[in-house]
Amino acid sequence: MEKKLLFLILLIVSVTGRAQNLCGTFTGKLEVGAMKLTIVLNINADGSATLESPDQTNQKIPATTDFLSADSVAVSVAMLRASYRGRLVGDELQGTFAQAGMSLPLTLKQGAMVRNRPQTPKAPFPYTTEEVTFRNERDSATLAGTLTVPGDLSTGIVLLMVSGSGQQDRDEGLMGHRPFAVIADYMARKGIATLRYDDRATGQSVGGDLTKATSEDFARDAAAGIDFLKKDKRFKRVGILGHSEGGTIAFMLGGKGLVDFIVSLAGPAVPGDSLLWKQVRALDPSSLSQTLTVAQVREQILTTNNPWLKYFMDYDPAENIRHTKCPVFAVNGTRDLQVDAEMNLSALRRLLSKNKRNTIKAYDGLNHLFQHCTTGMPTEYGDIEETFAEEVLKDMAEWILR
Repeated sequence: MEKKLLFLILLIVSVTGRAQNLCGTFTGKLEVGAMKLTIVLNINADGSATLESPDQTNQKIPATTDFLSADSVAVSVAMLRASYRGRLVGDELQGTFAQAGMSLPLTLKQGAMVRNRPQTPKAPFPYTTEEVTFRNERDSATLAGTLTVPGDLSTGIVLLMVSGSGQQDRDEGLMGHRPFAVIADYMARKGIATLRYDDRATGQSVGGDLTKATSEDFARDAAAGIDFLKKDKRFKRVGILGHSEGGTIAFMLGGKGLVDFIVSLAGPAVPGDSLLWKQVRALDPSSLSQTLTVAQVREQILTTNNPWLKYFMDYDPAENIRHTKCPVFAVNGTRDLQVDAEMNLSALRRLLSKNKRNTIKAYDGLNHLFQHCTTGMPTEYGDIEETFAEEVLKDMAEWILR
């Protein structure tokens, strides 16, 4: 009896030990054609699990654990209509990822993904930060953000920072990169204040309907931020910095004369359907994509029944750009595959009023996030240690101070 009891105890300890080996974080690369997407599977001690695709979003997506043993796991992710089945071999899960009728081999190695981000600001800081909120009354949205104030604010300059498409936090965080935090840190060291904020219904921001929200709605959020800064007597000149869709919003406000200057980082300057058509062709080099017309791209997008996407596709920024009279600093990277540099910068040169203080420039070898890159593909963003090119930071600060 004692021998049987001892055997059972040893068996339980053995199985428990092996199960503990399976719990934890597993990371690998999913090869989809020419693309490689980082996949992270988190298996918790209670058997619950989440799946991440950090090359696309910071979101941890809940997964249903269909099977979990000492050396095998099967999870399904309803939100993605995807599943993963793997078996532990050494410190790796070797298995298959399935989605949309397609099955691909996926090996996940035990351990969290470690990414070096040398530009991320580290204390101590020669400036102060203030946690603030401002309100868009029309949309019942309260936006929460970080106001970064230099120790010497004799310039009296402040920038409202507006992120790109999708629900972004105040740092515009993506794949471990925090570009808005990097920009705010650099600007503060040059005597320029900044306000960066969580998008509506994101992070610490609350309220504001997202189900039908478009760039026009988000522009009202930004306008509320500009109004908040103008009421602060410390600031004499209030500008706006917009990245990607944030650049669209910058010109929406600029066209109404609400800002003293604009910094547009890869901001669209052509109708949305043309921009998306160019983007599809750049991101997917397959022969089928290369034959698509603008009309065909429109037809495909309309099937999604997405209010934001439909508005973006139909929106033409030309009128707001023409009515923008304040100084503009507009830049792109030549390897930007999401907002084509040549297409958009040439449109800006044609549409903007002549102003000797304007700067319109393409930076060689930079992608949509303003990183030095090899291909410009979004799947490359996370593998690059650089968050934001130093030469763009330098030029931007010098232009603002002039």
